[in-house]
Amino acid sequence: MSPEPAPGNPPAGGECVRTELAVTGMTCANCALAVERVLRKKVPGVSFAQVNLATEHATVEFDPAVAGHGDLVAAIRRAGYDVIEEVETAGTADPEREREARAAEARRERRKVLVGLLFTVPLFALSMGRDFGLFGPWAYAAWIPWLFLALATPVQIHLGGDFVRGGWHSLRNGIANMDLLVALGSFTAFFFSLAVAIALRFGWQGLGDHVYFETAAMILTLIKTGKYLEARAKGRTSAALRALADLRPRTARLLDGDEEREVPLAEVRPGDRLRVRPGEQIPTDGVVITGRSAVDESLLTGESVPVEKEPGARVVGGTINREGLLTVEARAVGSATVLAQIVRLVEEAQASRAPIQRLADRVSAVFVPVVVAIALGAFFFWWLAAGAGLTAGLLRMVAVLVIACPCALGLATPTAVLVGTGRGAEAGILFRSAEALERAGSLRTVVLDKTGTLTVGTPEVAAVVPAAGISETRLLTLAAIAERGSEHPLATAVVREAQRRELGLGEPEAFTALPGEGIVATVEGVEVAVGSARFLASRGVTTEALDAAAARLEAEAHTLLWAALDGELGGLLGVRDHLRSGSAAAVSELRALGLDLLLLSGDRLPVAEAVAREVGIGSAIAEVRPDGKVAEIERLQEAGRGPVAMVGDGVNDAPALARAEVGVALATGADVAREAADITILHADLRDVPRAIRLSRATLRIIRQNLFWAFFYNVLLLPVAAGVLYPFTALPTALRELHPVLAAAAMAASSFTVVSNSLRLRHASLGGTSAAPAPAPKADAR
Repeated sequence: MSPEPAPGNPPAGGECVRTELAVTGMTCANCALAVERVLRKKVPGVSFAQVNLATEHATVEFDPAVAGHGDLVAAIRRAGYDVIEEVETAGTADPEREREARAAEARRERRKVLVGLLFTVPLFALSMGRDFGLFGPWAYAAWIPWLFLALATPVQIHLGGDFVRGGWHSLRNGIANMDLLVALGSFTAFFFSLAVAIALRFGWQGLGDHVYFETAAMILTLIKTGKYLEARAKGRTSAALRALADLRPRTARLLDGDEEREVPLAEVRPGDRLRVRPGEQIPTDGVVITGRSAVDESLLTGESVPVEKEPGARVVGGTINREGLLTVEARAVGSATVLAQIVRLVEEAQASRAPIQRLADRVSAVFVPVVVAIALGAFFFWWLAAGAGLTAGLLRMVAVLVIACPCALGLATPTAVLVGTGRGAEAGILFRSAEALERAGSLRTVVLDKTGTLTVGTPEVAAVVPAAGISETRLLTLAAIAERGSEHPLATAVVREAQRRELGLGEPEAFTALPGEGIVATVEGVEVAVGSARFLASRGVTTEALDAAAARLEAEAHTLLWAALDGELGGLLGVRDHLRSGSAAAVSELRALGLDLLLLSGDRLPVAEAVAREVGIGSAIAEVRPDGKVAEIERLQEAGRGPVAMVGDGVNDAPALARAEVGVALATGADVAREAADITILHADLRDVPRAIRLSRATLRIIRQNLFWAFFYNVLLLPVAAGVLYPFTALPTALRELHPVLAAAAMAASSFTVVSNSLRLRHASLGGTSAAPAPAPKADAR
């Protein structure tokens, strides 16, 4: 999802940089909105600011020529919140400091909860015992309200102070938040009780004789306990990202001449030589200089079988050296490493905002003022209009204030996105944004590229058919020398086959590549043209003599390369690209999900149809150039078959990946940051495409459940707290006259329920049956 510039605050002309700030002190969605507003409107040079309540991170883009990191931190602190540290989205910052700071904050909150319980439990027990006549006459002595005051005051100061400060800052920021509601509710009960105690001390009965100190204390303690439990649950939502970050080694064995010394990984620079012993993690991305070993690359490939490495082989930081001693030259360090890119992709996805969240944001922005208005309305109605008295009006007002829960609305979407993207990362599925995660769940059509997607992308020459008078060896030798100047995968396959047969290959005297058509080269004085039948026909060369052989090879899914020698037909080469393991199973699972499937290929129609039949796809479009793939995606969208996903290798498919509603790229080894892709399949396993769609659908289902619960909770219980059920005498008293303590308990439980529901995604099943695919409809082409 593209960041939107802050209105009225464009960049000052310099190049913007992106940073991420770990923010503390936010309690609800309105806090996040307040931090966003402060950054956008109070800091010159900020072009984009977005705050995620679930991760408690602020993503900011700003012009460093106008504002600095200190300006951002100062603005957040003036707004009443704090910043732990700068956490760069590139992933270079060590997350340990933030983790330790969050843990310290959690310990402080736990101590406050314990203090609250220490004073509130005896206060509540004494108060309830007195109300229900469980104690003797001493419980009604004149000094009892002052004992209650003594027990309630530490709670109001130690716990209530946080809510008062938060509420005050929210008023200054112009966005009222949950802290304000809690502070108003608890302190209204506290100061009303204080007024009653003082009045009774001087013999005045005008305010009644009942105090509600236990209500004020219980409100604060219950809500503080709920927020503490919520924070612990939120900590579990980011477990997958922490596990990824923990894969990064902390140190490396640096070789300085013949000396070896252990240094922090941050000190390693490109070009440094590193020693890796058996059983150790490879510190950073690089190339093997000396030694041979087998390396566990399951981090990238998902395969448990180690990969053999020898001098010249690429290795990736975080993978494990299983056997031999290696010397590795560092090539990429810090944020440039593959693992850092993976962490960055997950962090950016978790920090982004899903479109479905916009409704909750709009509601949250007006929620608190509406609640305050309802509370005041309930107060005056029960006090004046209904004649129930001042005390009844105050209790109804306090119940409304403390039962309202904007935090459940604010957490409904981001916690599900946080867990969903983390679950995807564990499975090797990287979502670029929350929007991509949401859109994948509403797909109707999936378009699959053939080469490198359904097939492995390393074609091999399977047949050499020379024309009359030309030997197979002569044809292959001339074609291979001519193709040496081309980087096309088919050209590489021809050269590789000639080398396998140990044919002597020189260099072409001249070479011309005609993109999308073929090549023309001069080899040993012979003009060699290699390409499609159409290409040879454009040069006046007929292929009729080998048409029967060509039809047979195409029916077997061979791609044809025709060769002409000095303007005469020289023969043809049949190139076969093997299907990826799991392609047919993936297609079967996609069809089981109710999706329309389409195969796109630059090959001729018979080849495309043969592959489509083999994997079980009913529709194939052939002879499509890279620029034509975009037109095909647009045609499907205009025909009402969208949203459309395009699945490709992320290289020549980039325009089509970008044009589709969801672009899915299969990563190849170390290349995980496909810029055009919304989803990157890290393990290059096509079966991860239906898994990604299942995960998206499961995440959307959880988000809808969370939003329903948050809206249902507030819409149902706010009127109950205001007293609309009071006339219905058949109902239980606890429901008719919802006590503020019960309201506080319900409020504390609501956001905890939302977070706990999101955590169910950690155990969501992504797999499908890998049985043989069901028969597909007959392939057709359009």
